[in-house]
Amino acid sequence: MAPADDATAASGPPSTGRAQDAAATASASADSVPPPVGMAGAAAGAAARMPRWLPRAMVLALSLIGCFQLVVWGFHQLVGLLINVLIAFFLALAVEPAVDWMAARGVRRGLATGLVFLGVLVASAGFITLMGTMLAGQITAMVEDFPKYIDSVIKWINDTFRTELSRVEIQDSLLHSDWLQKYVQNSATGVLDVSAQVLGGLFRMLTILLFSFYFAADGPRLRRALCSVLPPAKQAEVLRAWEIAVAKTGGYLYSRALMALISGTAHFVLLETLNVPYAPALAMWVGLVSQFIPTIGTYLAGALPILIAFTVNPWYALWVLVFVVIYQQFENYLLQPRITAKSVDIHPAVAFGSVLAGTALLGAVGALIAIPAIATLQAFLGAYVRRYEVTDDPRVHGRGRPRRGAASALAQVRCSLWDRSR
Repeated sequence: MAPADDATAASGPPSTGRAQDAAATASASADSVPPPVGMAGAAAGAAARMPRWLPRAMVLALSLIGCFQLVVWGFHQLVGLLINVLIAFFLALAVEPAVDWMAARGVRRGLATGLVFLGVLVASAGFITLMGTMLAGQITAMVEDFPKYIDSVIKWINDTFRTELSRVEIQDSLLHSDWLQKYVQNSATGVLDVSAQVLGGLFRMLTILLFSFYFAADGPRLRRALCSVLPPAKQAEVLRAWEIAVAKTGGYLYSRALMALISGTAHFVLLETLNVPYAPALAMWVGLVSQFIPTIGTYLAGALPILIAFTVNPWYALWVLVFVVIYQQFENYLLQPRITAKSVDIHPAVAFGSVLAGTALLGAVGALIAIPAIATLQAFLGAYVRRYEVTDDPRVHGRGRPRRGAASALAQVRCSLWDRSR
């Protein structure tokens, strides 16, 4: 029995190993067989199927692009109205101190606002009337004297170049020239454009005045409506910013108006003494232009009275030029620091740069509101920006870095004093 069992035991394991090898071969052959065609197409479709979030993302992106384009289009359509509202807001800030002063004395706020605007309109109309009268008189005088100028020029040409020109022949050739006819046609077409621009300017001025009247008359109501949608902490900041804007804008305009009055009075006395025609209009021109155009406004404003004085007497023009230069120095170093110390304290370079930036952005309107806007921003930042004491360093005062020998000697003196105190 033992040999048979041994044979059986010996034959058992090899048969089991062959069975395992056969099973492994069958599984390998089954894995190597490709799947049916239908199953492969289903797997590929499942892999290439669009994610569920992609359509929503595409719709959202297209919606955002459409909204952005709509906002840009609306902004370009309303940019003129927005600029008018901005101008009206600054004008309301400028007149609000006067309106508050009258309202505190029992005058209704609407009536006080109307009186202030009436005074502004009367002053503006008077200035425009005086300037128009001056220009009309000068143009009339030039037209009346124009034939004399032509005769003198023709006489000089005939004497110099031995010609025989006459004013009548020149006038006939000019009247029948094609250039003059084309110019008259273009001017007739331009008259319609100028009329449209004038009407558009009047409508814009009326819009600004209406908005500024409502802003000034309903200032407290507007502040309450704005604060009603903010928490108490934010309300205090908004009211503080509004107060700073009113103080700086009103202070700037009132200080400039006072200096314009002083400048106009001084120039009027000079022009009246020299018997220069249209002295009141020229004095108002110098006062307004010199104060509302910083740094170079005095020289620009002085050009017109110098030119008018030159037509009277060349020496008068020289006297006016000297007076303009001297008054500019007096204003810069004595008058302006005293008047604007409590209202608007801006470095001249910053003021001039702000005017240039405002002109580049909004034209003449930007030049007018640039300095009040910068003054408001400077005051607002000064109220919230923390400042530190400046170190006592010679470089702060522009004296350069201290020498090493002097520094070491100073250190030795300090050390000796410290040792004696101990």
